[in-house]
Amino acid sequence: MDTNQSPDSDPPTETVSTDGGLPVEATESTESTLQRWRRSELVKSLPFWLPATLLVGLFVYGAIGWNFIISLTDWQGLRRVTYNPAEFDLDNYFEFFGKVAEGGLLGGPQEYWAFRNTFVLLILFTVVALIVGLLLALLVDQKIRFENSFRTVFLLPMSLSFVVTAVFWAWMYNPSSGMINEGLRLVGLGAITQNWISDPQFKLFAVIFALIWQFSGYCMVVYLAGLRAIPTDQYEAAKVDGANTLKMYWRVIIPQLRASTTSAAVVLMVFALKAFDFLFVMFGTQPGRSADILALMMYREAFAGTANWAYASAIATILFVMALGVISPYLYRQYKRGAL
Repeated sequence: MDTNQSPDSDPPTETVSTDGGLPVEATESTESTLQRWRRSELVKSLPFWLPATLLVGLFVYGAIGWNFIISLTDWQGLRRVTYNPAEFDLDNYFEFFGKVAEGGLLGGPQEYWAFRNTFVLLILFTVVALIVGLLLALLVDQKIRFENSFRTVFLLPMSLSFVVTAVFWAWMYNPSSGMINEGLRLVGLGAITQNWISDPQFKLFAVIFALIWQFSGYCMVVYLAGLRAIPTDQYEAAKVDGANTLKMYWRVIIPQLRASTTSAAVVLMVFALKAFDFLFVMFGTQPGRSADILALMMYREAFAGTANWAYASAIATILFVMALGVISPYLYRQYKRGAL
């Protein structure tokens, strides 16, 4: 017995334990933490983003990862694929780039031509569509009459799918009854009529021309928005400084359209990599070396008789990396600007 304890002092209080022996204070603290967690914005937002995240993770990123794993195997035909990490290798990639490195000799490998044509389509289509879109935007920006009607007409082809566009331009390029050759004959230029989508010299350029027609209106709208965002004071200041119209646009206005150029170029390059359905409708699976692209070659390797699915998966992975190479610099720039 503690002799120092005063007889008048209160007896020591004991903490009542509940819920398996936990002190009351600990139980109340745990309940308050759970309640705060349940009331948090994260938990409230789960029903809105978690299902979509799981679906995208499974069917998009999961499929991309599975495709890459398949590309490391030798899967062909209908036999079961062997997921043995010890047997994974990069042989399909070495085979592809080895054939690309052989060059475009007469009768050379199809891989070289598909790789080359993909880059030609990507660069030429993007650059020319941007130039045409910029010129259209500069013309429409002159406060012309029926501006809204012109914008609608120029943007309308963008709403069409690649399938519709391919059918339309296949008819336009028809050597006997197509509007292009008929128009040339009508103005007395029948000597330069061509079989535009059968001649290897014109095949790829015919595709690029059709895609420019479809997407230049989109570029016009993007550039027009950029032009309308430039303060009118800059136009007036350039005129006061004695700059003519050409110098004003070249040195003052167009340099401020870099953001519009970047965003439009990214969209165009992504669509160029997705031009499979356009060429498939127009040429089928055998467009020939002059118009073959990687997307068509991937489909041909997987489904058009050879069933070389591992090699097709490698080509698909290469296309995916090319798409990342297009999008990643843009996303990084937006992140540095704080726009993401």
